Amino acid sequence: MVKWCDKLYMDDKIKKKPQKWRKRLEQEKLSYELYCIALASNHKNLLDIIDCNELLFRYYKKRDICVVGLAGSRESAILLVQNIIEDVYRETGGVNVRAYFKFEESVEG
Repeated sequence: MVKWCDKLYMDDKIKKKPQKWRKRLEQEKLSYELYCIALASNHKNLLDIIDCNELLFRYYKKRDICVVGLAGSRESAILLVQNIIEDVYRETGGVNVRAYFKFEESVEG
């Protein structure tokens, strides 16, 4: 199940039509140009970059995926992760991404 962050980070490509890309992901359509930035499945990490096609696998369908960003390429996703971590550090003085996005209670570990 995909859960969306209220403050969704997006690259320039996704910002043009964010609803189109969210809908595409929710309808489980194949897309070769969409990457999700989600809270890490391993609590020792901060974020995961996931090709949206991976979300079609049974493993992901059984888990809560808390999406905090969408990008149109892997390179853009890496830059978005950098921006997210910089924002979290600037605003909180730390790198507790789960607390920043307030998803810590809803994600199974």
